[in-house]
Amino acid sequence: MKKLIQRYKQLNPAARASIWFVFCNLMQKGISTITVPIFTRLLTTEEYGTYSLYLSWFNILTVVTSLNLYYGVFNNLMNRESDPKVRDQYVSSMQGIVVTLTAVLAVIYLPFQDFWSSALGLSRLAIWLMLLELLVEPSVQFYLARQRFEFKYKHAVSITMLKSILNPVLGLALVLLADEDRATVRIISVVITEVLVSGTIMILQFAKGRVFFSESNWKYALSFNIPLIPHYLSAVLLNQADRVMIRMFDSVSKVGIYSVAYNIGMLMQLFTNAINSSLTPWTYDKMNKGDYRSIRKSTTTLLLLLASAILCMLLFVPELVKIFATAEYYEAIYVVPPVACSVYFIFLYNIFAIPQMYYERQKFMSVASVAAAGLNIILNYVFINLFGFLAAGYTTVACYLCYSVGHYIFCRKVCMEEIGSMELYNTKAILGISMGVLSCSVVFNVLYAFSYIRYTLIVVAVIIVIMKRKAILNNL
Repeated sequence: MKKLIQRYKQLNPAARASIWFVFCNLMQKGISTITVPIFTRLLTTEEYGTYSLYLSWFNILTVVTSLNLYYGVFNNLMNRESDPKVRDQYVSSMQGIVVTLTAVLAVIYLPFQDFWSSALGLSRLAIWLMLLELLVEPSVQFYLARQRFEFKYKHAVSITMLKSILNPVLGLALVLLADEDRATVRIISVVITEVLVSGTIMILQFAKGRVFFSESNWKYALSFNIPLIPHYLSAVLLNQADRVMIRMFDSVSKVGIYSVAYNIGMLMQLFTNAINSSLTPWTYDKMNKGDYRSIRKSTTTLLLLLASAILCMLLFVPELVKIFATAEYYEAIYVVPPVACSVYFIFLYNIFAIPQMYYERQKFMSVASVAAAGLNIILNYVFINLFGFLAAGYTTVACYLCYSVGHYIFCRKVCMEEIGSMELYNTKAILGISMGVLSCSVVFNVLYAFSYIRYTLIVVAVIIVIMKRKAILNNL
């Protein structure tokens, strides 16, 4: 412990922040994951499907009302401006954009409530609750984005932990008290949490920045991010459209089963989300210094570690599904491998997107994103109709693969024009790792029928981890 503490004290601020954001994401996802088995046993597959559908529409509409202003454009402005007061005013004015766009969406919804309720598959109450959450939730994203960029982790960890605990605890309490329509009750618990936490942060950031409208800030942010909306919206559609289309072509109950599989498959995002939080400002710093070798080495190592982690997780999928849900959800086993492999390609395209954002060449990103989202909708339409909800997992990994290839092409174009080479990344190593991950999405579904082979592989994996533990820890 003394050695670990000493090594921790010697770390630079970026490394310390990265460790705490990893911990924070682990706890956040861990708490959320622990409660999934509870809610799948309290809610029917149809109720769980309705709740999952709400989350899908929320994620889609968030792009419309927030324009994802806490992503690329936010990092660029933080990179340009170091004055804390200017940053306060910028955050406040970005909240002003969110309030304005959410109000516009509410005005559009108000005269046609029955139509939109039918189209979204949600009740009027659920949609009004969603509008309230859309209003306040981006504020905490602005706050956390700034904390991550400045490598200030203490408050960010506290806020994230508060939300992570309050959301499931309140949800569990309300669902247990409810006699009917427990899906809406679960949604209410989520919105209450966001109003209490994000709403408070929203008020404080308005009070600190004291700017609702800023012509220069709004002009810069909108001109930067509006061309990115097709990219952001397509990215969300890639992640959420499968559940919406399963409801259209199969049933709400199957949405619930698919969502359980998706939650398990996306467990590896515990690490990728935390890494991305620090990887972007770290890469910006290295690119400012022209230190491309560090970027090349670190990204290859991260991809190899992620691929290995996914492989290990896939060995335990049948057991994980049994832990997460009851027998009526067991079909989810065959959806998990392709969804889990999708995490790798999500992380990969994020890596390729960083140079495009750094050089403000974001228009290329939209082309790859729209193409992948369009392909996803077409593939879902064809294969969900033919094979049911199980096909959605494979359409997901296929589209994220195409997404990564598209971003690689444009990333290469940008790098060749800006720095004269593609030395930022080890293309051959990335190709080899990617092929291995893609193979896993097919092989493991066949492997689940032969338990003795799977258990043998588990023993071999444990032995390898023990033998290579020093190298693994050093890389981590």
